[in-house]
Amino acid sequence: MHMQIQRKTLAQEVADRLTEGIVNSEIVVGEKLPTEPELMKIYGVGRSSIREAIKILSIKGILDVQQGVGTFVVSNTIHESLESQMDKAQIEDVQEVRSLLDAKIAAKAAINRNDEQLKNIKTYLDQRNTLAEENKVSECYQADINFHVAIAEACGNILLQEIYTIASSHILRSFESRHNDTESFIVSQNIHHRLYLAIETQNAEEAAFIAQQIVDQVY
Repeated sequence: MHMQIQRKTLAQEVADRLTEGIVNSEIVVGEKLPTEPELMKIYGVGRSSIREAIKILSIKGILDVQQGVGTFVVSNTIHESLESQMDKAQIEDVQEVRSLLDAKIAAKAAINRNDEQLKNIKTYLDQRNTLAEENKVSECYQADINFHVAIAEACGNILLQEIYTIASSHILRSFESRHNDTESFIVSQNIHHRLYLAIETQNAEEAAFIAQQIVDQVY
């Protein structure tokens, strides 16, 4: 799995802007939204994006569409998505979330992984090695993240996998500004290989132990 940073759709942008307006009480609960043509003018997007945005917000229970009458704001309590909460979090907090999960995920992956998932983990392990030796910094870091995310994908718990993947993509962004060589990856390749072997041999205890050493940078 390659983790692209998702580009927001226009509809999602409009939904976010509308949500801001509602949270900041520019549009109050009980009030009717402007008509579609007005919204198209306000946000400078086409009708389909406006409709899609309204659909997104009505699914979330923020808007209520009444056929032939109009669209009303029915709630201003908005639960932020995990993704946007992580966007605002300090990178140390995101890193902590990831490191708390690492050992647990490795243990579960050792038990639950299938052959294809194992092959995936190995592919990224090998990529990590090659790129480290070629001193390709950001590609090597991406391979490292893909390696850990592939382990998360093998753990058999969709929610753990989801949280871990989101956290990893945020860490990637912060990393890119801080490192200029792959020395640390070369040093830690061996312990990552040992983590792979523990998962291959389905040794959950060993996998958890090694994953924790990686988190604590005890190589």
